[in-house]
Amino acid sequence: MEQNTVKKEPLGKGFFVNVSKNHTFGTDAILLSNFASASKKDKMVDLGTGCGIIPLLMLRDGLLRSATGVDISDEATALAAQTAKELKLDKFSVICADLNDLKEKIDFGCHTLITCNPPYKALGAGIMSSGARDKAARHETECTLEDIIRVSSKLLQTSGRLCMCHRPERLAELLDLMREYKLEPKRLRLVCQRVGEEPWLVLVDAKKCAGAGLRIAPTLYIEQDGELSKEMIEIYGSYKEAYL
Repeated sequence: MEQNTVKKEPLGKGFFVNVSKNHTFGTDAILLSNFASASKKDKMVDLGTGCGIIPLLMLRDGLLRSATGVDISDEATALAAQTAKELKLDKFSVICADLNDLKEKIDFGCHTLITCNPPYKALGAGIMSSGARDKAARHETECTLEDIIRVSSKLLQTSGRLCMCHRPERLAELLDLMREYKLEPKRLRLVCQRVGEEPWLVLVDAKKCAGAGLRIAPTLYIEQDGELSKEMIEIYGSYKEAYL
């Protein structure tokens, strides 16, 4: 990766994330980081971490005991590792690996929080992206939804949580797979661009080996009266303030 392709995206509170044309982040990652409701005691793993935005947002806010980002792309993990080094984040480590090949690379059965902003399209669904990096980010070419949930269950300790975002069209599949791997869906939230529109994103929080009982949170609206909603401004928080 050439150095001039890297840009520092300010996150507020003195934090930033190194991004490139191939590895950046969107609103869904910011929403997932907020929805996960991490604590200062969480030992978390971010699967498909990309530039590391989700753990970085949490660490910016003084959360997490430790964070490990996992991604199959050496370019992405190099960006995340560069950010961790420049910010002197000893709590954040990065692993370049296939999530289906994590044995002896990361401890199993001991993490309290897993996050994942996965590829949204199953193989054979929709128009395939042309570039290899776009294919891996948008389509399940490197891992499937089942792979993510199976591995997450292995990484988590009992009562540990998996928090994911996905497209509403795959919600039934997502919930079925979570329960198959002993991850009980406990909290769900739909995200709409504005009132009157169908949701474009669903956020799900599942707990390992928990009893049944799903809470549906109020719908999150990104916009209200043509502007960012009050709640969305609060979620953006110091990230948005960094640009003011």
